[in-house]
Amino acid sequence: MKYVIVEDGGKQYKAAEGEIIEVDLFPAEIDDQIDLERVLLVCDDGQTTIGTPTVPGVKVQATVVGTTKAPKVIVFKYLPKKRYRAKTGHRQQYTRLRIDKIVQE
Repeated sequence: MKYVIVEDGGKQYKAAEGEIIEVDLFPAEIDDQIDLERVLLVCDDGQTTIGTPTVPGVKVQATVVGTTKAPKVIVFKYLPKKRYRAKTGHRQQYTRLRIDKIVQE
């Protein structure tokens, strides 16, 4: 099984051909082609290549499938005896990418 570790937005993701990964939201339309060029590791049937910091000549071609949101995170701050209560929430937005091909040049 061939897979790579790619970096996008300061986070690392394991990607294999045909899989769908969720990365941080970026401006793109559905069915846009995206190239992820910061490949940190390539594993191809037991042969592992580790980049310093990236592997040269390798990129990942992906297609934007859509967007999604993570479950809501509730933030509640409370100070007893001070009459202070603050409640806020946050839902992180993600872009869903389908990994089409891992290209080695």
